[in-house]
Amino acid sequence: MKLTKAQKRKRIHQRIRKKIQGTADRPRLSVYRSNKAIYVQLINDLDGVTLASASSIEIAASGTKVEQAKAVGKKIAEKASAEKISSVVFDRGGYLYHGRVKALADGAREGGLQL
Repeated sequence: MKLTKAQKRKRIHQRIRKKIQGTADRPRLSVYRSNKAIYVQLINDLDGVTLASASSIEIAASGTKVEQAKAVGKKIAEKASAEKISSVVFDRGGYLYHGRVKALADGAREGGLQL
């Protein structure tokens, strides 16, 4: 039986999550990409708490989806610096590190986060 695209992504995400874990000092930067928006969270996995979040809906940025993703990356970097977080573990959520996911990571780096 052939896996669907969503099942493949879920399998890849589970493989990634086995290897990485967010802490209070270095939380996990988790990405979710839908067809219309992109969402990102800073998660402390030890306590099971979301420290900060941002999305392209919240920002209401105009431009292409890639430009919106870069703006979301900068926004999460601002929120992280407000929480005194400078370094994170990047969780691409099973998506390829290309396009919107890469733009979000670049925006976060420009905002001062260390991935």
